[in-house]
Amino acid sequence: MPRIAQALAHACLLAASLLLVVAPHAGAENGFFGWFGQPFRPPAPPPIRPPQEPPARLPQETVAPGPLSASGPIVDDAARYLAGMPPSAGSPLAALTGEEGWGSHARFFDRAFGELERTQLSRIRAWSAATVRQRRPTMFYMFSGPDFLYADAFFPSASTYVLAGLEPVGQIPDLERMSRGSIGPALANIANSLHSVLSFSFFITHNMRTELSTGRLGGTTPILYIFLARAGKTVRAASLVALDADGVEQPDGPGVKSAAHGVKIVFSGPDGRAQTLYYFATNLENSSVAHSGFLKFCERLAPGDSLVKSASYLMHREGFARIRDFLLAHSATILQDDSGIPLAYLDPQKWQLQPFGRYLGPVAVFPQNYQPNLSDLFARGSPTPINFGVGYRWRPHESNLLLAVRRAASAAGASGTP
Repeated sequence: MPRIAQALAHACLLAASLLLVVAPHAGAENGFFGWFGQPFRPPAPPPIRPPQEPPARLPQETVAPGPLSASGPIVDDAARYLAGMPPSAGSPLAALTGEEGWGSHARFFDRAFGELERTQLSRIRAWSAATVRQRRPTMFYMFSGPDFLYADAFFPSASTYVLAGLEPVGQIPDLERMSRGSIGPALANIANSLHSVLSFSFFITHNMRTELSTGRLGGTTPILYIFLARAGKTVRAASLVALDADGVEQPDGPGVKSAAHGVKIVFSGPDGRAQTLYYFATNLENSSVAHSGFLKFCERLAPGDSLVKSASYLMHREGFARIRDFLLAHSATILQDDSGIPLAYLDPQKWQLQPFGRYLGPVAVFPQNYQPNLSDLFARGSPTPINFGVGYRWRPHESNLLLAVRRAASAAGASGTP
């Protein structure tokens, strides 16, 4: 695993987060998934490892040659093709469905995403519709990786989604210019990187950074395309962006210096309403985020609703106090598992707190992050069970969520001091 604490936090096993909260549901346990047409039984998840100290700075991401933006029907066709769904009739990409491996790729994704929808996403949407009443136009999802699926399931009505992680952005997919022999292996690489999130609920950041670091289909952008298409969205446009030190968005490209490279994707759902998804590859550790412009960018979109899960308990540490304090000051609602903001920072005079599921304490490698006050809250709060898995304790009926809603009398600039 890389020596980056944040790499353990991106909805990952550890590391990475669609991204994504997926438990190994009954179908997977019974050998449901087929890996390119072959029977497949998911192995036990790799051991979760404690976070390491982050480097002084995140290595500069290099924008490889390729399109810096794309728009029109071809963008949605590319998303559908990568997701194993047929492009629109008459699309120049329709011929690529005959490429070796695409048929198996499509069948695998049909089965895997179908089971994920049945056992996880549909349940989360129903729970969210009945439970998460306060919704702001902006949704923040820190330490997420490319976990759009769960951002959308928990907060489907947001106008703007802001996701952040360490996984590289990569390129805008340009399938027409890829050599025919390279598409099949690239699809297999993508499916490989999604295995853990489809089976267990975490991205494995190290694997994603290794497997998706190069090539025309490298990085998180193709993953976001897949999740958007499989979530029933229509992708309208995509562009590579970067933030300057003041948090001002600008077009990215070769030679652009930034500590927050990203991709901006405009899409719509069945209702046709335009929505925007940002993913930024950036380090959220104090010394990096203080100068990257990322928090200034987010502040212009605040207040928002925030999601935190599988976050390696990083915001329990003072090295991540800036991102913790930002969420406390600029969130109207915070939905998190116990790996997010410690309960001690959520003043009940400012936040209405509602627990769900079961708090069994952190997994074995994080014993120092046990929260007696959170255990007391769950014990006296008669939490409602949840029928889906989320976080490091990914088995259904072992997971926990805490919904914190800012009280009306609390000012938007809440202090981050416990």
